[in-house]
Amino acid sequence: MSQESTVPGEVVETAGIPEPGAVTIVVPTFNESANVRQLLRQITEAVPARLPCEVVFVDDSTDDTPDVIEKAAQDCPFPVTVLHREEPVGGLGGAVVEGLKAATSDWIVVMDGDCQHPPSLVPDLVATGERANAGLVVASRYIKGGSRAGLAGSYRVAVSRGATWLTKSLFPRRLHGISDPMSGFFAIRRSAVTAEVLQPLGYKILLELAVRSRPGRVTEVPFVFQDRFAGQSKSTAQEGFRFLRHLAGLRAASPVARMVGFGLIGLTGFVPNLFGLWALTAAGMHYVPAEILANQLGVAWNFVLIEHLLFRERRRHRRWWDRAGRFALLANADLVLRIPLIALFVHQFHLGVLSATALALVTTFVLRFVATEALVYLPRRAGEEPARDGRTARRAA
Repeated sequence: MSQESTVPGEVVETAGIPEPGAVTIVVPTFNESANVRQLLRQITEAVPARLPCEVVFVDDSTDDTPDVIEKAAQDCPFPVTVLHREEPVGGLGGAVVEGLKAATSDWIVVMDGDCQHPPSLVPDLVATGERANAGLVVASRYIKGGSRAGLAGSYRVAVSRGATWLTKSLFPRRLHGISDPMSGFFAIRRSAVTAEVLQPLGYKILLELAVRSRPGRVTEVPFVFQDRFAGQSKSTAQEGFRFLRHLAGLRAASPVARMVGFGLIGLTGFVPNLFGLWALTAAGMHYVPAEILANQLGVAWNFVLIEHLLFRERRRHRRWWDRAGRFALLANADLVLRIPLIALFVHQFHLGVLSATALALVTTFVLRFVATEALVYLPRRAGEEPARDGRTARRAA
C-alpha cells in the first residue's frame, strides 16, 4: 500500500509504481440519493490511504440528492463539493464537463454515482497513467480481466455491444487503442483536456473526449462492471436517440464530412417531396404549383435533419425562425439558379443537356452547402467564449 503524499503534486513511489499527489473524482448524479452514501463509503475505504483525493458531485437531481451528499460528506476524510445545476445542459456529459472545469488536481477520475464503477480501482487508474506517461486511462470491460457482468439483461448487453461496434467503426483512428469507448469510468490528466472545446450531448462523455480532445497517449485497465446498488438505470430510448444525434454531430465535425452528410440528407428529401407531389396532384392541383408546394416539404425535412445532425452546436448563433427562413430561401434559390446554369453550360460551353444538368446540380449543391454554412450557421468568432450557464450553485459539503 502506498503512503499518502503531504505535498500537492508530489509523486510517491511504492513497489516501483509512481503515484501522483492528488486526484479529483468527478461524479455526475441524477436522482442518486439512495446510492451516494454507499459510494462515499467505498471511496473512503479505497482511495485516501493510497493518494489524497477530493470528490466533486455535479448534480442535476430533482430529488434530495444534494442534501444526502452534504450529510454523508460529514464522515469523509476528504473534501466533497456539490455543483447543483438548475438546467442540465448537455445531460450527464455536460455535468462531467462542469466537473472537469472545477477540478483542482493533476488527475481527474470520472465515475458514475450508482456504485457500478468500483472506487477501489481509482488509485490503479492513476498509477497506470503515471507509469505509462499517458494522458487518458480507460477502465475497460472488454480486455482480459474485465467483465460487463453488471449489465442487466440481454437487451442492454446487445445495445452496449452494438453501440461499441458502431462508434469504433465511425472513428477507427480516434478510438484506436480504446476497446471500450462506451465506458463511463476513466482517468484523465487535467493538462490533457480543454473543457471549452467539448460539446457533450447525453451520457457518453468518453467518446466526446476521445474524438474532440484526445490526449496523446491512451492506456487501459480491466474492470468488472458491478451491479447497481439501488435505483434504476437512467438509460432510456430518449438517451439512445441523443446518443445517435451525438454520433452524427461528431462525425460531421469536419467540412468534408458535413458536405457528405449535407448531400445524403438532401437525397432523403426526395421522399417527402415526391409524396407531397403525388398527394397534391391526386387532389386535382396542377403539377406546377404542386411541385412548388411539395418542394417545401423536402426543404422542411432537410432543415430538421441538418439542424439536429450536422449543425447542432451552431444553432445558438441565430434564432430558429431566422435559420429556417434563410435555409428556405437558399433551398428555393437553388431551383431558380439551376435553369440559367444549364442554359449557360449548353449554349456557352456546348455541353449536352444531361451533362449540363449534372454539372449544374453539382455546382448548385456546393454553392448551397457553402451558403448554408456561411449565412445560416455562422461559426463563433475565434477566441469568443461560449455563454456559460449562470445557474450552477456550488456547495462545499
